[in-house]
Amino acid sequence: MGVLAEFKEFAVRGNVIDLAVGVIIGASFGKIVTALVDNVIMPPIGLLIGGVDFADWEIMLRRETMDAAGEVVPAVTIGIGIFLNTLIQFVIVAFAIFLLVKFINRLKRKQAESPAEAPPPAEDVLLLREIRDALKTPPGRVG
Repeated sequence: MGVLAEFKEFAVRGNVIDLAVGVIIGASFGKIVTALVDNVIMPPIGLLIGGVDFADWEIMLRRETMDAAGEVVPAVTIGIGIFLNTLIQFVIVAFAIFLLVKFINRLKRKQAESPAEAPPPAEDVLLLREIRDALKTPPGRVG
């Protein structure tokens, strides 16, 4: 079997297609969460605590300087605000995944708990039940 044939067999397997769909949806969901955090959640929080734009919130370790050759040496900063935005995005994505997994587990549990409908009893089983019921009735009584 050639390499191309093996690759084709691998690529059209259901698991690979499902994984590709999951990655694409996950990337789109990540963009939605990023937009939600950056444009909807963080601005009101920044306004409540004094008009702080979290994207610009940073700790300056060294200011921008100019070296002996006249070239600008960029500042060294720790981007606390960007980290905070990313942390909030992670919490939102993790919570959404938690809810999805919880929903799937509930569906699986319901499926496992619901008894499968038993097939109708065979004709010989019905006959044996009739014999059993007939033996239970006392002699001389009918029905």
